[in-house]
Amino acid sequence: MKHQLSWKVGGQQGEGIESTGEIFSMALNRLGYYLYGYRHFSSRIKGGHTNNKIRVSTTQVRAIADDLDILVAFDQETIDVNYKELHNEGIIIADAKFKPVKPEDTAAELYVVPFTELATELGTSLMKNMVAVGSTCAVMNLDPSVFKEVVVEIFGRKGDAVVEKNMEAIRQGYDKMKDDLGEKAGSLELEAADGKKRMFMIGNDAIALGALAGGVRLMAAYPITPASEIMEYLIKKLPLVGGTVIQTEDEIAAATMAIGANYGGIRSFTASAGPGLSLMMEAIGLSGMTEQPLVVVDTQRGGPSTGLPTKQEQSDLMAMIYGTHGEIPKIVLAPSTVQEAFYDTVEAFNLAEEYQCPVIILSDLQLSLGKQTVEPLDYSKVEIRRGKLADNELDELEPKHYFKRYEVTGDGVSPRVIPGMKNGIHHVTGVEHDETGKPSESPVNRQAQMDKRMRKLNDIRFDTPVHIHAAHEEPDVLLVGFNSTRGAIEEAMVRLEEDGISVNHAHVRLIHPFPTETIQPQLASARKVVVIENNATGQLANILKMNAGYGQKVVNMTKYDGTPFLPHEIHERCKELKQNGNI
Repeated sequence: MKHQLSWKVGGQQGEGIESTGEIFSMALNRLGYYLYGYRHFSSRIKGGHTNNKIRVSTTQVRAIADDLDILVAFDQETIDVNYKELHNEGIIIADAKFKPVKPEDTAAELYVVPFTELATELGTSLMKNMVAVGSTCAVMNLDPSVFKEVVVEIFGRKGDAVVEKNMEAIRQGYDKMKDDLGEKAGSLELEAADGKKRMFMIGNDAIALGALAGGVRLMAAYPITPASEIMEYLIKKLPLVGGTVIQTEDEIAAATMAIGANYGGIRSFTASAGPGLSLMMEAIGLSGMTEQPLVVVDTQRGGPSTGLPTKQEQSDLMAMIYGTHGEIPKIVLAPSTVQEAFYDTVEAFNLAEEYQCPVIILSDLQLSLGKQTVEPLDYSKVEIRRGKLADNELDELEPKHYFKRYEVTGDGVSPRVIPGMKNGIHHVTGVEHDETGKPSESPVNRQAQMDKRMRKLNDIRFDTPVHIHAAHEEPDVLLVGFNSTRGAIEEAMVRLEEDGISVNHAHVRLIHPFPTETIQPQLASARKVVVIENNATGQLANILKMNAGYGQKVVNMTKYDGTPFLPHEIHERCKELKQNGNI
């Protein structure tokens, strides 16, 4: 029996590939297995190769598997594109309809099953994905009945007859594949799972749920890959608590509308990807100057311009810190798991109101759209903190005086009111202003207001700004990353330790202001520092050197071909450094 298994289904977009993976993973999740799923898809609605790779394990997994046990193919392109991931004992299960051909340079076995033919005989070729699921059951020694609950959930509204037809398709795929396998039936059987109930969700859903739990009542946004699921989730959920989602005409309107709603006292936010964030930069500057809370989610994707809309990249880092003209206080968070995406989103709204500044939640496509097993969320950890927002009567103003909304304070945070509060009248403008908001070009006032705003960054309170795994006092190498690279790094560490290379790990969760004091001791103790990131210029490495020093120790490990890091890539690169005498 196997401890873990990697399964991939592929075909043309619009052919049911996503639903096949969804049905497979939902059933295994309910058996208590841990899963990690990642979809490869084209930036078009229909057509083009797509695949869904799902890793199933009896223990927690947070990365895509290096290799592949089972490849389910609905066309020849799926075999040609993906077969090299198969290990020598791997299996290809292909639809007979396209007359599959096995590449000569693979030891994996090809099994041809009439997915389409069997489905058509049952009433519709659309059920070919269910035949494919059944064929997988035979390889894994899974009883087809484990899919009944999922099939009822998906097709139950169409009636019992439709449910039974789909279950029959699974059973026929199982029987046909079992006959073809002979003694090899069940050859890739998994160890039993613990049966515990856990969630299985993408990062975008966790962000949306975090916004909901954090008290959001308005989302203003414009659809864009890979952020749209946040909007789609909240379209269904926000009305249940008296909130709403507004699809704006563009990202500029989305950001300014969110600022306006926050000014009115309603927790609001927006979400987008790199191209949308480029359009929002002026509005983010407005948030900083007017000291209005603003939460923005950036789900990074391949750039620049339209770039690679459906592919992995982490190249917005510098833009999120320094993209606005002028200088404003800004907080940038970078969750590394789906669980953190939930908790960090809740905290983002607290920080935005406590420090009255823009807070950017930095995700990436792998985290936003990759699906992970998630332990039950602890809602007792959720708290709402609104900072210096007045919630009672204000002191009487002197005649012809205004409320000091931008009062110069020691911590840089001024008292905040919402429109309509008696004695709270003040100006709000994007130009430099005095303590009451009136425009002012006085050099003395300018310096006082700038200093006040920037003081906000002196004491940002955020739990666990860096995840540190430090098993060694003086490791050979310190691996540093952010966002979704965490899982691949953690797996590579285990392999490196087995090779006799001592490794520590620092995963940055608070990108700005940079947690220099937390990470510097780790840099100081390591012989080499390998910074792992999905971009071409080593943006995190540059930020690390700029804020914490030790540039002579830093080695860049970058990847920008649109695909996520695999554990073996990190493992092999560090081994090379060791062999070349660099560590």
